[in-house]
Amino acid sequence: MDLLRKYFPELTDLQLHQYEALFSEYKNWNDKINVISRKDIDNLYLHHVLHSMSLIKVIQFTKGTRILDLGTGGGFPTIPLAIYFPNVFFDALDSTKKKLTVIDEIAESIGLRNIQTIHQRVEEHRGHYHFVVSRAVAAYSQLSQWSKPLISKQQISGRPNGLFCYKGIHIESEITPEEKRHVEKFPISDYFEEDYFKEKSIYYQAM
Repeated sequence: MDLLRKYFPELTDLQLHQYEALFSEYKNWNDKINVISRKDIDNLYLHHVLHSMSLIKVIQFTKGTRILDLGTGGGFPTIPLAIYFPNVFFDALDSTKKKLTVIDEIAESIGLRNIQTIHQRVEEHRGHYHFVVSRAVAAYSQLSQWSKPLISKQQISGRPNGLFCYKGIHIESEITPEEKRHVEKFPISDYFEEDYFKEKSIYYQAM
């Protein structure tokens, strides 16, 4: 929690309360279901919450923005971002039903009303979003291919609609030469000083 206060001093008391509640919520669920690595639960805020929130340093989503979290797993980055952006709508899509149940229960417990979970494979999903976000799901070219049909033509943000994905700093093997010309890289170490983020970046492609 000290890290969140350090990098996001603008957080309200309600948001701080919601973020603080995440540890006990995930710890309780992790004892029943392997939502995140059990050896990683003590690093929840650094490895999962703060990592998810690094996108906030890249873009401030406009009220009413619709976002698809592709392959949300245990709710990252959806839950941390939904706390920060209460007026932005998140669809959390995953093919593993039990993890979506965890998201639903945690969202209900901490009072989030801007998350909807979707139990479906991305290839079967039909919807329109201003942005797709994804964290540790698939190779970049695959994420790009999945995302393009889902991006709305309606622009709502200062930045064109498109894909944001969380990756290591080197993704040359995952990206085509054509894509490389259109992808923008944001090293997370530009925003957070902890060593954990030295080889992590966010990649953005307008669509």
